[in-house]
Amino acid sequence: MSTTEIKNGYKQHAALAQLHRWYLLYEEPKYGIANALDILDKDIRVKSGLGEAKGHEQYAARVKQLPTTWKNAHDVKSTNVTINDDGSMLLTTDITYLNQGLLNDDAVRSAKLSYTMSLTSSDSVLPKFTDIEIEQNSEGTAEAFVPRYAQNRLRSVVHYWLALIEDPSRNAEPVKEILAKNFSLNFSSGAITDFEGFSKWLAGPGSQISASTHKVSNFSFKPLGDDRYEVEMDFDWNGILPNGKEMTAKTHHNWTVVDDRTERFARIQKVDVKVLEPFAPKP
Repeated sequence: MSTTEIKNGYKQHAALAQLHRWYLLYEEPKYGIANALDILDKDIRVKSGLGEAKGHEQYAARVKQLPTTWKNAHDVKSTNVTINDDGSMLLTTDITYLNQGLLNDDAVRSAKLSYTMSLTSSDSVLPKFTDIEIEQNSEGTAEAFVPRYAQNRLRSVVHYWLALIEDPSRNAEPVKEILAKNFSLNFSSGAITDFEGFSKWLAGPGSQISASTHKVSNFSFKPLGDDRYEVEMDFDWNGILPNGKEMTAKTHHNWTVVDDRTERFARIQKVDVKVLEPFAPKP
């Protein structure tokens, strides 16, 4: 991983958090149009096989026309984020889209879609979409409908968490939005059970590097009931010390996440961390 990729890692995670949020309204109406509009610039342009919409009002009107009986699922297969010198970003992604409701006899429509999405910086770490173009590459049917709401919901909060803790501003305040009541963050440096402790960690041990980023792998989850989920994943960490020396590490994370579908993000209730590869100089 290059020095530039490490320094821009938090921006990539922020863009991916917004990408996974994009699908939530289509997959879970309880998420609400306000949360969907929150990720879009006021002059957004969305173009797809359904036509073109410009601005919040036109986009909201188009979404309102979609049948509420449809089931939709969006399985993100690949992503690429390019960060420009002016802070704007270009995100491309390929997905598999499933729909149950459009075809007769409950048949499941399947399509491979490609997205080209432009984003601009905002007054928070999260950028906003300014332009979205969707192209259909294939169409067919699938044997069964497989929901993807939970996957997108959980990946969104994971990427947002990483964007916030990697952000060089070290601003703890936005993290309140994604921490549940009575949370417990069981890091290798010790357990954190209140926001004051988290703020001290972010300003202390969390800031002993000039820049860092995490690559997420082996992501999996299972429902625990009552809108709670267990999430497991590995983080490959790359960081740069103040003297310019680059370091690596690898950890395994086990999270408990609670989900109120009317909120922008799900919330982290518990984090357990196991060190797989300790901090070491980059080979």
